[in-house]
Amino acid sequence: MLFFLFDGCDMLKILPILLIVVGVAVGIGAGLFLRPDYSTTTQEPDCQPAPNLAAVGLHETDASSVPHDSSGKEYVKLSNQFVVPVVLDEVVVSLVLISLSVEVDAGQKETVFAREPKLRDSLLQVMFDHANIGGFKGSFTNSSNLDVLRHALLQSAKGIFGNTISDVLIVDIARQEV
Repeated sequence: MLFFLFDGCDMLKILPILLIVVGVAVGIGAGLFLRPDYSTTTQEPDCQPAPNLAAVGLHETDASSVPHDSSGKEYVKLSNQFVVPVVLDEVVVSLVLISLSVEVDAGQKETVFAREPKLRDSLLQVMFDHANIGGFKGSFTNSSNLDVLRHALLQSAKGIFGNTISDVLIVDIARQEV
């Protein structure tokens, strides 16, 4: 009966709206039908007390006293990645995204986080300089280019923290053309 009220042109306008309404209704119905039934899972999980480590001859250790590797070093991942523009003829042609970690003496992680803004500023300036001399053009990930960048980053970090930082690790690096 509705078909007699509308001519063919009006039906073409209403059809997408009708399909959206039917699709939403079917989606809601499927969601209600497929949702898990929480009323049948009334059992509580088996929770057992932690074993007495001293009784079995083991002792707890403070996690902060255990270095991350056998050389007494910790690795601190800097909180955000660095974004470095690559400029050619006063136009940004690409962006380089770099994630860094620093290797520090055990127990110095909090010191790095406390002075991270100053460290980030210094490292970012090194990366800008590297971009300005063409370090991120062409095959920027080849070993010799990254060694130059790593060495400059380490010298910059040591200028702030001294020998507390023993290495700068390039965790991720990518170039996005603009």
